[in-house]
Amino acid sequence: MQMGFPSVLLLTLLLIIGLVFFLRAASKDRTTVVDVSSPLPPLDVLNGVSSWLKNRGWQTDGGDLDRQVLRFQGNVEASGALAILLSIYGGVGSACLGLVLRQLYPWLGGWPFLLVLVGGPAAGVIYRRRAARIESLELRLINSSETERSILRIRAHRDELIAMESELGNSLQLASDGSLLSSPI
Repeated sequence: MQMGFPSVLLLTLLLIIGLVFFLRAASKDRTTVVDVSSPLPPLDVLNGVSSWLKNRGWQTDGGDLDRQVLRFQGNVEASGALAILLSIYGGVGSACLGLVLRQLYPWLGGWPFLLVLVGGPAAGVIYRRRAARIESLELRLINSSETERSILRIRAHRDELIAMESELGNSLQLASDGSLLSSPI
């Protein structure tokens, strides 16, 4: 056994650990709360946001009249392209691990290369199972006596909030602190 192989094994294991953390980050829940205001009456804003959500496939899930909350639910699908990419990364990582194991332990023969059959598909399957889920969106009307603006507190997935701010910003005159659109992520 050559002296460099243990360090290559360590680097390959770090590659696999990186893939595991990438899988976790790709399917992480990114629920965020943002306050949005509009000069329009609250009923117009709520109706506009509700109809926009229904057009995007969200379904009403009830609410709480006392707290002035509307709830919506929607199915989030996993990205097929990302699942394929992660499967390729998992296959390449498994092939690298198999190659290193083959070099370190030649008596194993070609068996380490069978890791490709496990690692590649497993990465895609794990991502698809974790990323496909039911998301919820919550709209809460906040009464503000010092302003005549409608103020909504929206709790939802970050991507949905960005789409809402982009698509409804002009028509409903929505304004927020802009942190969602200015974020580098």
